[in-house]
Amino acid sequence: MKILAIDDQQLITLSLEKHLGDLGYIVKTAKNGLEGIKIYDTFQPDLIIVDINMDGMSGLDVVKIVRDVKKSEIPILVMSGNTREDIIVCGFHLGADDYMKKPVSLNEVAARVKRLIGVPDNPNFQSSKDKFKTKMLQENCVGVVIPCYNEEERLLSKDFIDFIDSNLGYHLCFVNDGSKDNTLEVLEKLKEGREDYISIYDCKVNGGKGEAVRQGMLHLEKDKQLDYIGFLDADLSTDFNDFDDLVKTISTSDFKIVSGSRMSRMGAKISKDSARSVISKTINLFIRKILGMSFNDTQCGAKIMRRDIVPEIFNDKFVTRWIFDVEIFKRMGKKYGVKNAISMICEQPLKKWIHVDGSKLSMKDSVKIVGQLAQIAIHYR
Repeated sequence: MKILAIDDQQLITLSLEKHLGDLGYIVKTAKNGLEGIKIYDTFQPDLIIVDINMDGMSGLDVVKIVRDVKKSEIPILVMSGNTREDIIVCGFHLGADDYMKKPVSLNEVAARVKRLIGVPDNPNFQSSKDKFKTKMLQENCVGVVIPCYNEEERLLSKDFIDFIDSNLGYHLCFVNDGSKDNTLEVLEKLKEGREDYISIYDCKVNGGKGEAVRQGMLHLEKDKQLDYIGFLDADLSTDFNDFDDLVKTISTSDFKIVSGSRMSRMGAKISKDSARSVISKTINLFIRKILGMSFNDTQCGAKIMRRDIVPEIFNDKFVTRWIFDVEIFKRMGKKYGVKNAISMICEQPLKKWIHVDGSKLSMKDSVKIVGQLAQIAIHYR
C-alpha cells in the first residue's frame, strides 16, 4: 500500500515517512503541491496525505487537481493546523475524505490511514503502532538553540531525547561554545540516529553565551521550514513544557517575541538563590531605565520569536557577552520604536523555574553586569 505525503515542512514528512514506513506502508514525500502532483503521476499512490498551507499550490489546490483533472477517487487525508471552518468545509466539498488537525499523534494518523486504505501486509503492524502513542506531529516547526559551554554532565539528561522523540516538529540546535571538556563528543552521541531533529553548531573559540546564541539563531534561520526559533538554557532550569507553552502563545497571537518570566506567583514553582534574587531585582531597575520598557525579567533564558525577525535582531554582534537579552529588547525598540516594541513582545510567566547549581555566571560576574549595562546604554544611545 502506497502513501504520498505532501507538506512543506520536512520535519513532518520525515516523521510520516519513517513511522508509516515502519508499519509496512510504502511512503514517498513531496515538499510542495506541484512536486506532489508530479510524483502522483508516476507513483500512483493508494492514499494522499496533504497539508493545506503551502506556498504556491495549496493543499486545497492538490485536492481539486486530483479530483477534477486526474479524475481520481483515491482517498485524500488533509492534515493541517488550519482550523478555519470555511477552509475545512471547502476541503470536503472539493473531495477530501478526512481532516486531521495538528498537533496529532502518530497513533491517530495510523488509525485514520488504516480506516481509509486498510492494513499493510505486516505481521508487526499492531506492535509497531503501539510505540507511536506518545509521538506528536506539531502544528508548527520550531527551532531551539541550546548554547553549551562545558556541559558534558548536563547533556547526559534524558530530557533532551525524550522531548525530541515525542515532539516531531522541533529541531534542537546545540551550539558548542569552545568547550574544554567532552561536550562535543557527548553532543555527537546525542545526535546519533536523530540527525534530522538534532544538529550541532561548533564554535572553535569560546565567545560567550550571547555569541553562541547569535550564531545558532542565524544558523537555524536559514531553514525555511521553521516557523519560530528560540533559545533555551542547557541546564533546563526552564523545562520543555514551559517552553512549549511559549510556542503556543506566539502561534496563537500577533506577538513577534514571547519571553519567559521567572515571576513568583500562586501556582508557580520558582526557585531562586536568595542572594541572586536581590541582585537580579536591583539590576532590573537599571534595565528598565535603559530600555524605557517595564518588563519584569528580560534575562530569563527562554525566548521564542518569529523566524522573519531573527536577522534584524541577530545579524550584528552583541556588545556584551552575558546580558545580550537586554540588547534583543533594545534592538526591537530601535527598530520598531519603544511603544510598538512593547506591544510586540509578550512576557509570559513560567510555571516552573529551578536554579541549577554550577551556573557559569558567578556572583562576581553579576556585579560586572552593571558596567555592561552602561556599555549598552552608550552603544544604543
